[in-house]
Amino acid sequence: MSSSVPHHAGQGSAGGTGHTGKGALVLGAIGVVFGDIGTSPLYTLKELFSPHYGLLNDHDTVLGVLSLIFWVLILVVTVKYVTIIMRADNNGEGGVMALTALAQRTLKKNRKGAYIVGILGIFGAALFFGDGVITPAITVLGAVEGLEIAAPGLHHFIVPISLTVLIAMFLAQRFGTEKVGRVFGPIMSLWFISLALVGLFNIINAPEVLKAFNPLWAVRFFFEHSWHGIFIFGAVVLAITGGEALYADMGHFGAQPIRRAWYFFVLPCLVTNYLGQGALILEHPEAVVNPFYEAVPRWALYPMIVLATLAAIIASQAVITGAFSVSRQAMQLGYIPRMTIKHTSRDTIGQIYIPGVNWMLMSLVIMLVLVFRSSSGLAVAYGLSVSATMFIDTLLLALVATALWPRWRTWVLPLCVVFLVIDVVFIIANSSKLTQGGGAWFPVMLGITLFVLMRTWRRGRKLLRETIREDGIQLNNFLPGLMLAPPVRVPGTAVFLTADPTLTPNAFMHNLKHNKVLHDRNVFLTVETLEIPYVALDERLKIDEIGDEFYRVQVRFGFMETPDLPLALMRASDQSDLDFDPMDTTFFTSRENVIPGAKRGMPIWRDKLFAVMHRNAVPANQFFRIPGNRLVELGSQVEI
Repeated sequence: MSSSVPHHAGQGSAGGTGHTGKGALVLGAIGVVFGDIGTSPLYTLKELFSPHYGLLNDHDTVLGVLSLIFWVLILVVTVKYVTIIMRADNNGEGGVMALTALAQRTLKKNRKGAYIVGILGIFGAALFFGDGVITPAITVLGAVEGLEIAAPGLHHFIVPISLTVLIAMFLAQRFGTEKVGRVFGPIMSLWFISLALVGLFNIINAPEVLKAFNPLWAVRFFFEHSWHGIFIFGAVVLAITGGEALYADMGHFGAQPIRRAWYFFVLPCLVTNYLGQGALILEHPEAVVNPFYEAVPRWALYPMIVLATLAAIIASQAVITGAFSVSRQAMQLGYIPRMTIKHTSRDTIGQIYIPGVNWMLMSLVIMLVLVFRSSSGLAVAYGLSVSATMFIDTLLLALVATALWPRWRTWVLPLCVVFLVIDVVFIIANSSKLTQGGGAWFPVMLGITLFVLMRTWRRGRKLLRETIREDGIQLNNFLPGLMLAPPVRVPGTAVFLTADPTLTPNAFMHNLKHNKVLHDRNVFLTVETLEIPYVALDERLKIDEIGDEFYRVQVRFGFMETPDLPLALMRASDQSDLDFDPMDTTFFTSRENVIPGAKRGMPIWRDKLFAVMHRNAVPANQFFRIPGNRLVELGSQVEI
């Protein structure tokens, strides 16, 4: 998922301001992008050797498991995401929603294909969010569980301490992360260096583990375990959770800093630590209870617990701020209702806080900790959603490569086949968790619920627009008749928000009906969100003069931008004689009261669901940052 680091800062710095700028981007990427995948060593090997997988902690099994982890990191994260998918940038932005928008643009002539791609993208985003909710709970629990290694009597304090850390983190969101974010890079760098040192400390005692680089050990593992070996991928997937985040955060730091950080620092540190944990198990088989903390020297145990907790907080912070970023994208693209967005920084546009998303995440995370109470319990719930998201990413990548990469597709498409096989294996392995009981169903149900909500909102909005259009009056037919006997004109500019520029806005009709006046200048304003992250300032406004001081104005925003209508309209005077004096401009909006009906469209339960969502959506004036003292809101009733 995305983070809160500003897009413009990343883009600008990536442009080549010298070694200092590039170094700062690499350090920033280490601090934000790799938090999720960087905390996976806390629980991955522990889960692989948990009793329900039935693996023996003998020499061949340990080398086979380590080989699987290494080659999955290479094939899925290094080759698929870092090397290939990062080439598929949507004006510099990444992530499943940006990839979906890019793929849809290649299918403009094929509406059915674009529709299916849109469904895949929404489903991928919903599933990824479902697994992302688990990240704060599993990482913080995994870090704090080191206490029971240091002092077994502290076992009963693990859940209360984890809850305290998580609640404090969510409560602090409203203050923003700008100041704290400056130390993310150094702390995570220290974390990865510590992972490597602990790994080397143990590898020296059992250098035999270096044989795991040979893929034949992974092949041998499958021969020995037959088809049952597939199910071990349900735990191997824990090593690559967070891989999609590398692509999602591309717009904030640029592809090159993320690639350099991964190739030359993060990947070597992770692999070294996994090998070190494996070396410890070879020397001391009983260490499988918690190989991460058992691998740490006793004198460094408490400092490592503190550092691991900080790393877990940073990983969780990246997920939370990423949820804010993705939610804003979804709002702009029309997939979820408008919500209150607060900016927590005067300088950084990417620093946002969405209260509704924050409290929902906090409630879900607290529930997960109270229900599962351990990282091992949560590991059972982890994996299926993110495996399905990776599968969707591969399908979209193949589509983009076919349409946009004629020179590269000869080698990318065969690799996509390999990736699809790996993704299917992950899906099969993680699907088996559904039969094990526990909470494996949780992220899937959450993802499906979010998907239904997003589709209901999207479909409901379309039906609402169609109903308004059927009952509406064409503007080109209405205005000539109105001007044959015009009402009294009053000073000032009236701006009428409308979703369809060809129709007479309801607010305009109500103003004529009840106030019986016409302003000197009347503007019919439409806001359009494009399938690109940012819109250039010279393309922000499109102004058409109709005549008799009537204007059609279209304001365009990218899906990564926070729409600010008054600020956008301030530029109108540069393109025409139209001047929006803030003290002389009044905005008129229409707020529809949706009535569920059985006549068409959706089942009645979805009509009712949409009506509830529509009723609780943030009003357009608040979302578009229109001042309340310059607003007139008029209501209407619409049945769908």
